[in-house]
Amino acid sequence: MSEYIVLLSTFPSEDEAEKLGTEMVKKGLVACVNLVPKIRSIYKWKEKVYNEEEILLIMKSRKEKSKEIIEFINNNHSYEVPEVISLSISSGSKRYLAWIDENCG
Repeated sequence: MSEYIVLLSTFPSEDEAEKLGTEMVKKGLVACVNLVPKIRSIYKWKEKVYNEEEILLIMKSRKEKSKEIIEFINNNHSYEVPEVISLSISSGSKRYLAWIDENCG
C-alpha cells in the first residue's frame, strides 16, 4: 500500500478553499494544495438536485496524515457534509515524494 496520497475536496468559494488549504500547509498536514477554480458539480442533496460552481482543492500528503486531514476539513468546512476522498499514489518522482516527506514529517 502506498505511503502517499492525493486528497480531493470541493468548496463553495475560492476564499474558503484558500484559507483551509493554507492552514493545512502551515500545519504540515499536506505538502501542497492546488486550487482548481470554476468546476461545475451536479449532485443531489436532501432530495433536491443542484448544479453549482465550486472550487476543487487537490492535496498531496502522506497516508498517515489522512485521518487528521479529514478531521480538519470536517471541523472547518462550511458544508454540512464536505467531500473528502483520498486516492493512493502508486508511483511518482522520487524527488517529489521526498519533498512530500520533508513537508509532512
